[in-house]
Amino acid sequence: MTKRRTRITKADYEALAALRYALRHFLHFSENAARASGLTPQQHQALLAIKGFPGRDQITVGELAERLQLKHHSAVGLANRLVTGKLVARKKRSMDRRQVYLVLTRRGERLLEGLSEIHKTELSRTGADLERIIGLIRK
Repeated sequence: MTKRRTRITKADYEALAALRYALRHFLHFSENAARASGLTPQQHQALLAIKGFPGRDQITVGELAERLQLKHHSAVGLANRLVTGKLVARKKRSMDRRQVYLVLTRRGERLLEGLSEIHKTELSRTGADLERIIGLIRK
């Protein structure tokens, strides 16, 4: 038995376009907020990936690369810039000294907290629109 494809309607295209627009609008807001705080958007994403990693507040460079969808060598360069900017510190694991984790410094924590507060405010303002649009796509 073959599965029958559903036809994509004009309303589907409009909902998908509205979702892309809303996501892009939020990303634009986020990029501008990062720059206003003295960070690049990628640095902001890295700080958030480190602090927001499930179950812990530190990650390896490999995990950072995965979270940001970067090549490993690009994540190493980003980590180096974050360390140079005193936003992140490298921390060796006590049991396996070869394993190095990235952890936020106090400065990195303060910057990320400020950015996260304004992002939460923006999402509380625009979240209902996103939910409505996603609901249209699910129909």
